[in-house]
Amino acid sequence: TCSVAQKELNNLERWKEEHRPGPIKLVPQRLGGKESEAQARQKQQMMLMQSKYQQKHKREEYVKAKKAAEEAEILKKKAIQREKAERLEVKKRQQEMQRREMFLEDQNYKTNELLNRLDLGLPRSDSCQIANRGPESTAW
Repeated sequence: TCSVAQKELNNLERWKEEHRPGPIKLVPQRLGGKESEAQARQKQQMMLMQSKYQQKHKREEYVKAKKAAEEAEILKKKAIQREKAERLEVKKRQQEMQRREMFLEDQNYKTNELLNRLDLGLPRSDSCQIANRGPESTAW
């Protein structure tokens, strides 16, 4: 195994030698554009200040968006609660109407029952005589 490892290392070294990059030949040139160092530094300072303002503006926009989203969520919840309250109110009104109807039916039933009992309690001949009497003897 030692000979195989040594052989691999030799192959690697030979491959590195064969594939070594050649010398780099660049034409010398002046970098940094046409600005002087003072102008470049001033420009850099301006960009730094602008970036601070941009970050501040970005932060404010983020806060506004967050507040708007929270406000929308609150309005949505309020609308849901309002809808629930309206449904409950309608249900209460319907129940009240049903109660009134039942009460009126019961009242009519009781009244009719009372009238029927009164009619049955009086003899027929007396009730006819009372109905046929003149206005001077009326008890009402």
